[in-house]
Amino acid sequence: MPIRIVQSKQNSRLKDLRRALAHPGRDASGLAGIEGPNLLEEALRAGLRVTTVFVAQGSEQLLEGFALPAETEVLLLPRELLDSALATETPQPVAALIEPPAWSWADVLGGANKTAPLIVVLAGLQNPGNLGTILRSAEAFGATGILSLPGTVSEWNPKAVRASAGSVFRLPLLAVSAEDCFTLLRKASVKIWTTAVHGAEAADCIDLRGPVALMIGNEGNGVPQELAAQADGAVTIPCPGPVESLNAAVASSVLLYEASRQRRSAR
Repeated sequence: MPIRIVQSKQNSRLKDLRRALAHPGRDASGLAGIEGPNLLEEALRAGLRVTTVFVAQGSEQLLEGFALPAETEVLLLPRELLDSALATETPQPVAALIEPPAWSWADVLGGANKTAPLIVVLAGLQNPGNLGTILRSAEAFGATGILSLPGTVSEWNPKAVRASAGSVFRLPLLAVSAEDCFTLLRKASVKIWTTAVHGAEAADCIDLRGPVALMIGNEGNGVPQELAAQADGAVTIPCPGPVESLNAAVASSVLLYEASRQRRSAR
């Protein structure tokens, strides 16, 4: 595995990493930045193209178990130089630039999967940790894909990537306009449920076995009224305790579990 030594902050690849982490989803190179050996392993396992790996001097042994392709560039640099490009408070000694997967609408619907589509629509979600957790829960409970509407944080935000624990590499996600979102869902005969606190049906009383989309809104304001008006119905999670609403990631996870439970019992 050829390794090139880097000593300058002005190295073009290091600049690419810094830019990808600071402005996820907007980097002109089209690459995403990831941090840590665990995420690097998950990216390789998902079959993603890893263009460049950065490793701090003294930590080269962390790469020994990775089957890096011959075309992957490996850069060895001083720890403080690598730390200067990373976004975490306690930076890890390994980072990488990867080529994000190119998903299609067919992928979001489940591709060759024979099960009914189960889609999460993110409407203005702002907290990257919540987004990553939703991705992880969505994959765990059999969702076929995610639709991200304008105003939603990028799935390649470093905190979202870490919280997803690798699900961001495997679960189909498309960023679409609200108009395209509802047009595509209706064309595919997907029933749209918006989440709400009041005036909604309990999650365990609605049928989530067929093609459905669950719309999750902003942490503070929920789903905007103009988007909620496009839904076929509203769903809520009854809370017997003195709590009015749940965290967006928790609510998504509960709804996805309920959909998974219904689908499993229907087999």
